[in-house]
Amino acid sequence: MPDNVVNMTKLVKNYYIEEQVVEALREVDLTVERGEFLAVLGPSGSGKSTLMNIIGCLDTPTLGEYYLAGRRIADQSEGEMAEIRNREIGFIFQSFHLLKRQTALKNVELPMIYAGVRPKARRERALTILDQVGLSDRAHHYPNQLSGGQQQRVAIARALINDPAILLADEPTGSLDQKTGQQVLSLFQDINSQGRTIIMITHDPNIARHAKRTVHIIDGIITEE
Repeated sequence: MPDNVVNMTKLVKNYYIEEQVVEALREVDLTVERGEFLAVLGPSGSGKSTLMNIIGCLDTPTLGEYYLAGRRIADQSEGEMAEIRNREIGFIFQSFHLLKRQTALKNVELPMIYAGVRPKARRERALTILDQVGLSDRAHHYPNQLSGGQQQRVAIARALINDPAILLADEPTGSLDQKTGQQVLSLFQDINSQGRTIIMITHDPNIARHAKRTVHIIDGIITEE
């Protein structure tokens, strides 16, 4: 049996706006094997952000089942959900979400602070991960001293720091020029080749082609490519 890190069955997400039901996800079935590089491709308003939020345990489904790394998410408390977000999911966003008054090193260390890792171990691990993304010489630079591509590499290093089950990337090249975006996607491929599971949300078919598998989402319904 495949080692599935994501397992969704008949997943439904409804929003209620002024007594009207908005069906954001409609009976979604989705499995992602450990070590996959999956692209979720869809236009604006297709439901892909809702799907990302549920995968990332930022939101919960209305109906259906979601298991993450073998754990039934509906059974988790708020505290357990927060721990899952910190330890099991590495988030990468279009706008980087770096702390401007902290160095690259301190930004990368941040999830380990919440995880209770001691300062010396935090620093050593953060420096190792920064080296892996090609930024060991920028560890003590602040975000405004880094290019967009370098800032996204810091964000990727931060996402990797707690050895998560999934890297969840939301339009990760959206703020980058084409050349820099290609470099970041190549880095994703390198990270995936080391066995890391990556789920990338995108509206761009050219970006999705860098993944090993693509699913399409339109009007809250998922289809395989």
